[in-house]
Amino acid sequence: MTDQVTDVTDVEQLIGEITTLHDKIAQLQERVEQLDMLAHEDSLVQLPNRRGFIRALERLIDRVSRYEEKAAILFVDLDGLKLINDSLGHLAGDEALMQVARLLVGGVRKSDVVARIGGDEFAILLGHSDDDSARETASRLAELIAGSDFSHGERPLPLSVAIGAAPIHGDDTPETAMARADQEMYRRKAAA
Repeated sequence: MTDQVTDVTDVEQLIGEITTLHDKIAQLQERVEQLDMLAHEDSLVQLPNRRGFIRALERLIDRVSRYEEKAAILFVDLDGLKLINDSLGHLAGDEALMQVARLLVGGVRKSDVVARIGGDEFAILLGHSDDDSARETASRLAELIAGSDFSHGERPLPLSVAIGAAPIHGDDTPETAMARADQEMYRRKAAA
């Protein structure tokens, strides 16, 4: 690339250079937004990934701390994904994940955040939600998924999840809030 000298007395040439620079800046900003989305979104289920979820959780913890808002986190584990993958292939497992993602998103408010945070794990942030309503939401979502019609090809497959619900405290870190919900999920799984 060679440096070009612009005649600063040629107004039309200056306007052309400025327009070109504005266009390049707009293209670069669009590319940065695309890269940010890729870094924070799960490409299979089109939901936030762990990194995107942590960012949303940090904002929610800040609101809980600042405004004493009630909030909760749900930790969702899809049962039997390994069996589906091993017996029917990863395409069937992907379809199961996409089905669960659709049901979770459809089963909560638009203001809530649903994310896929690991292979067969999802998490949900519930703003303006106390412990009782979070547990009710968890129970309702588990029933919704268990009652859903899911099949791979012609073969019907039952889906089930274990969901742990935990309150979010103002002094939480993302790790402590997630660990509390994860422990509750394992407690529910062990009780089943």
